[in-house]
Amino acid sequence: MTMRLMELSHGAGCGCKLPAAALAPIVAALPANTDPRVLVDATTSDDAAVVKLTDDLAIVQTADFFTPIVNDPYAFGQIAATNALSDVYAMGATPVSAINLVAFPLEEVGDRVLGEILRGGADAVISAGASIVGGHSIDDPEPKYGLAVTGVVHPDEVLTNAGGSPGDALVLTKPLGVGLVSTAVKRGYVAAMDEAIEVMSTLNDRAAAAARAASATALTDVTGFGLLGHLHELTLASGCAAEVTADQVPSIAGVLDLTDAAIAGGTQRNREYAETFSTFADGVPEAQRWLVCDAMTSGGLLAAVPERMSEGWVVGRLVEGEPGTITVV
Repeated sequence: MTMRLMELSHGAGCGCKLPAAALAPIVAALPANTDPRVLVDATTSDDAAVVKLTDDLAIVQTADFFTPIVNDPYAFGQIAATNALSDVYAMGATPVSAINLVAFPLEEVGDRVLGEILRGGADAVISAGASIVGGHSIDDPEPKYGLAVTGVVHPDEVLTNAGGSPGDALVLTKPLGVGLVSTAVKRGYVAAMDEAIEVMSTLNDRAAAAARAASATALTDVTGFGLLGHLHELTLASGCAAEVTADQVPSIAGVLDLTDAAIAGGTQRNREYAETFSTFADGVPEAQRWLVCDAMTSGGLLAAVPERMSEGWVVGRLVEGEPGTITVV
């Protein structure tokens, strides 16, 4: 196929998210939940909602969709579905079913491209052991695709972003740099897109199992708000601060050389927001400052663990301090 999907969108992947700084006060102004069955809602900026059905069963619900992050339709579908499934894994749950969410210029682009997007999404869902059970579509000049996903978990085994404690290690299970790579490609530069696709299309099922085996106290995934943005949510919810060691943060090969050419609007907004709660040591290079603010798509899990974890890289630790604050050294 010769279709270049990225040319049809104003941004790429999770970089199209509304800014965290703008969204937070809007969500905070919504009516508070009073249903006792709701175990997790938007209050702690967690990855998905959790509703208790019985003493032994809770459902986990999430929805995620975005504009093309790659040009290949099949890969776009696979990545978008993997990204949506990640929110369920980030709650310690198992995905069961999913509904396609489609916005697409069918007359201009054609049904073959949409078919490949949906095939990629279906393959990711099948790999997760879940099922596509329906969908909804609208006509839109800018393509968008994702899923609404339902998962299950025992009510006593839910993992949220609110249980971390000072002394816990912070483990990241995928390298950063997807946003930088995709922006570079969109702007005509050569970048490690094959590695980025592999990162984005890898399910977080093994990472979630490793986090649970390491007695994770808090868990989230790293997507559009970047490492610092999602760590900020975790530390706020957990009531502590964090320290990140910049040279221990993994990155896609060559991505640190791209920063001058690949700073997208989402990453720029992430950094501006991060500078309101983060402090960078003088020795942290500029490229690594951008990396920890990279607007990721379908990134890895970020786990706070008191024990050694079999997957990922230790990138820092939780510490005593003002909740939500981060020091990058």
